[in-house]
Amino acid sequence: MTLAELIILLIVAGICGSIARALAGGSRGGCLVSIALGFIGALLGSKIAIMLGLPEIFSISFGGSDYPIVWSIIGASIFVAILGLLTGRSRR
Repeated sequence: MTLAELIILLIVAGICGSIARALAGGSRGGCLVSIALGFIGALLGSKIAIMLGLPEIFSISFGGSDYPIVWSIIGASIFVAILGLLTGRSRR
């Protein structure tokens, strides 16, 4: 994976994490939190999709590996919602 591919991957993960935070109501954190959520969402969402036998809906290939866009957003949204329930913070 080249440096350019890594930067593009970080940008895509950040966008997916930001969308997930907007959908689930999470507002704390900045760009690094969004990138981390994008990667956690990709892992969690892909695992859920495999367990349920669902196909990859939309993915982007970076350096020979695929990044699942839709499952990343879904997985990160679930993760943010669970964190919101556990911490009990309001959605302001």
